[in-house]
Amino acid sequence: MRGKVQEEDEAPTSAIAADAPAGPSSEEEAAFLAQEREMGIVTPTLMHVEAPPEEKGELPPMEDLVKRIPMPTRELMEELFRARFVTVKRIPQAALKS
Repeated sequence: MRGKVQEEDEAPTSAIAADAPAGPSSEEEAAFLAQEREMGIVTPTLMHVEAPPEEKGELPPMEDLVKRIPMPTRELMEELFRARFVTVKRIPQAALKS
């Protein structure tokens, strides 16, 4: 008989993926955090910080912004990254690191 025969010990990969946990259950996580508190490990809580209102207004022309970058820096960027400035966009404050 030609063809691959599956051994009895081997489980199909779809069964393994279905049985694998996606992460700790809420009870397991609560027990873990309680154990950390008993050991004196404090897990910081995430705080929601309200973002300041975004500035609305006209953006400067791209040429003016590019001119602010020193010429040696622009040449190095071109050499290393093949960077080209194509547009000016306003980035939300929430997308920036604080």
